[in-house]
Amino acid sequence: MKRTVGKEEEKRHRVEDQVGNSPKIEWYVGKTSGFAEDDRKVFQLGDREVGVFRRNGLLYAYVNLCLHQGGPVCEGLIIGKVEPIVAGDQRIIGERFSDDEVHIVCPWHGYEYDIETGACTTDRRLRLRSYEVVQRGEDVYVLA
Repeated sequence: MKRTVGKEEEKRHRVEDQVGNSPKIEWYVGKTSGFAEDDRKVFQLGDREVGVFRRNGLLYAYVNLCLHQGGPVCEGLIIGKVEPIVAGDQRIIGERFSDDEVHIVCPWHGYEYDIETGACTTDRRLRLRSYEVVQRGEDVYVLA
């Protein structure tokens, strides 16, 4: 039985095919030694800005656009997640910065994203657009 595809559905498949088959460009962004732990560098890669972060020895790359209002998220503060200090009787007696989870804080409105996943900390379904980072010896490339 032949399946009939409507014009809207046909158009959507063509766009998805174009996106899925679009060639990625490999951009050289430096040497691994040039990326400090829990820090970042922001690069202009063609028509987009991309932030490359180092955390626990691994490199992550995200588009430099906050999901809230397009602020330069990759240029924001890098800080541990604020977590409560809980006493034995379950009272909160203070707060501390986590060593386990580190966030990028957008400088415009304070939206926070997990540096290792790009997930928005207030709604983990939302994520910064990420790019693959490739290391060849000491050379680091972003595929975008």
